[in-house]
Amino acid sequence: MAYAVFKTGGKQYRVQKGDTLDVEKIDVDVDSETKFDEVLLVNDGSSTTVGAPFIDGAVVTAKVVDQFRGKKGVAFKFKRRQGYHKTKGFRRHMTKLEITSIG
Repeated sequence: MAYAVFKTGGKQYRVQKGDTLDVEKIDVDVDSETKFDEVLLVNDGSSTTVGAPFIDGAVVTAKVVDQFRGKKGVAFKFKRRQGYHKTKGFRRHMTKLEITSIG
């Protein structure tokens, strides 16, 4: 069971072939392929390779399934004893990926 850890959007994800995951928005069209070369760790089932910080030549390939907006979040500002509070909602732009290969 091969898996890899790669970095995108300031976050790290542990993935296997066939996994689907939601990441921060990537400017790629739906139904196209994208490659991630910032691979931190690769396990091929018998041995583990750890990068310092990245592994040279290692690539995680994924297919873009959807571009969407995530669930609503709330940014709340507050200053005590001043009568000041402010609420602002937001929805992050996300990309749904399906991992096709780890190499």
